[in-house]
Order: sequence, then C-alpha cells, then structure tokens
Amino acid sequence: MFKKTLLSLLVLVLVAGALAWIKRTDILLALVKYKTETEHVVEPNRKIPWPQGPAQPMAEKGERPPNIILIVADDLGYNDISTFGGGLADGRVKTPSIDQLANDGVVFNQSYSGASTCAPSRAMLMTGRYPTRTGFEFTPTPAGMGKMVSAISKGMDNNLPPSFYDAELEASQPPYEEKGLPAAEVTIAEMLKAKGYYTAHIGKWHLGRTNGMAPHQQGFDDSLLMASGLYLPEDDPNVVNAKLDFDPIDKFLWAGLNYAASFNSGDEDRFEPGGYLTDYWTDESIKVIEANKNQPFFLYLAHWGVHTPLQATREDYEAVGDIVPHRKRVYAAMIRALDRSVGRIINTLEEQGLA
Repeated sequence: MFKKTLLSLLVLVLVAGALAWIKRTDILLALVKYKTETEHVVEPNRKIPWPQGPAQPMAEKGERPPNIILIVADDLGYNDISTFGGGLADGRVKTPSIDQLANDGVVFNQSYSGASTCAPSRAMLMTGRYPTRTGFEFTPTPAGMGKMVSAISKGMDNNLPPSFYDAELEASQPPYEEKGLPAAEVTIAEMLKAKGYYTAHIGKWHLGRTNGMAPHQQGFDDSLLMASGLYLPEDDPNVVNAKLDFDPIDKFLWAGLNYAASFNSGDEDRFEPGGYLTDYWTDESIKVIEANKNQPFFLYLAHWGVHTPLQATREDYEAVGDIVPHRKRVYAAMIRALDRSVGRIINTLEEQGLA
C-alpha cells in the first residue's frame, strides 16, 4: 500500500513538473504581474494643481521671449506620417496635424541622433551632450528584466535571433533606481528656467527618478510623469489591445506595466491617469498652455505613443478602417491619436493668441 501511494505521489510530481515546464513562460509572466500589482499602490485619478501664471501679459507679444513646446513621439516610423512616404497602410492613415507643422515650419530630411538607443538619446535632447560625455550610455531597464526576457524567449518558437543574458554583467551594474542622467548635468529646462521661463514636463522621462534625476529636480517647475506604461487598463471597455505573441519583450511589458502617473514625486505617489494616455497628456498640456499664456513657458510633451504595448481607443480603432493585420490597425489608431494631440496643441495656441 505504501509503495503504491509513493508511486502515485511520484507520478503526480512528475506530471506537475512536466506541466510547469510546458507552462513555464506563463508562470514567469504571472510572477512578474503579481510583483507589478503589489509593488506600488496606484490611487484613483486626481486633479493636477498646475500653478496659474500672471493674469496680464508680462510684456508685449513681440517683446517677450518665445514660448517653446517640444513634442516627442516614441517609436514612430519615419514613413508612418503622411509628410514622409504618404502615411501608414499605403497612405490610408493620414496625419494632417503633423503635416500642418511641416508645411508651416521647417522640415528636416536628414537627422542624426545623439545615441542609437532610447534613454541616452533623450538625455541628448535635454542636454545637447553625447552620452560618452554624460556617462549615461545605456537604456535602464528594471531589475531582472533582461533575465526574464531571455527566459521567456527560450520558451518561444518565434524564429527571432536568440537572446543572451549576462548575469555577471548585470551583477556589476548599479541598482535600476540609481541609473539615469547624472543630476550634475545641466538640462535645457534649467537653462530656460534661469531666463525666467516656466518649465513643465508631461509624459515619459526615462532619465532617472531618484537621487536628483527626476524631471522636477532637473529644471522643470512641474512634472506630470508617466510612472508605468499602459495607455489604459487592459480590460477597459474603451480600449483595443494588440499583443505581439512573437515578441518576448512585449510579453514582459504586458505583465510588468500598469496604468499610472505621478506628479512632482518621481517614482512615488502614483495615481491613475485620466483617460487614454495620449489624450490625457494632451489634456494636461493644454491646461499648462492656458495657465501660462501671459509668460514665457517651456513645455516638454514626451508622448509614450506609439511605443508598445499596442493599445488604442475603440473610437480610433473603428475610425482607421479595416486595416490588416489586427496589430497594424491598432498601431494605425495610435498614430491617429498622436496626430490628434498635435492638432489640439496647435488649436490651443491659436485660440490663446500664441500662434
């Protein structure tokens, strides 16, 4: 009897082990999601207390310094706007507001990035210095992301090049929280603030959140920060999601991100944004413009769109039409939202007499 019981237990252990091996990717992702949901408390949405500028103009329009608005898109294809190449889906998805900027302004047909990777190129925009000078040469990723993505990749049959994880190299790195643009570096926000500008950051930062590296510690009077990375909760009735089953990084993002922002607090005091992220950043940017129309201001609007995870509003998804495959249609809808953002900013400037 004892031997039969022992044999049955052994069979159960073997079966459980086999199932765990087969489902190892799902188990890993579930652990990541659990950590994401328990690591930070995300409070309900709240009103942002943007300060109100002067009630009267500080100087006549032609005598005051120019207002500066820097809008940055993330992972947007060069030929996915209609100014260059006609637009996505053989020209079906137009970007009229971005095209208007091009038509009314200056178009650069060639450009050179300060770095070939995400965060260091953003640091270049803020400082005008090469990463080799600032020492910020690599894109920070959360602790364990490299190891997790490598493990997920090995459990997939996706015909992508194999991933490599260097545990020794990661062990030699400083903690994720300490990585970023050194606080001693001088940003464009600091320079403009010294010249009497009101400075505001809205959206993505990726240049550090602690030890003097957060936006509100690097020259911005106020910072509405993207604290995580979902455009809307995954189960929101107004969102359409497109998951890239062939991409291990995309799998990690869906598990490792939530829907959160913070205001002048770096990585702390998280709360839910007020709507689809691209639209929310735009809503708040308009408030900044309206509040500071009578003084010089620098607004850095750093959109997350159209970076993965691919999420679009249902309205935009329906508006772009029957584009295939599904992921391309969601991406097209995200571009539509991005173009709408630019249009709303332009309209606000015109309405406030700032154009």
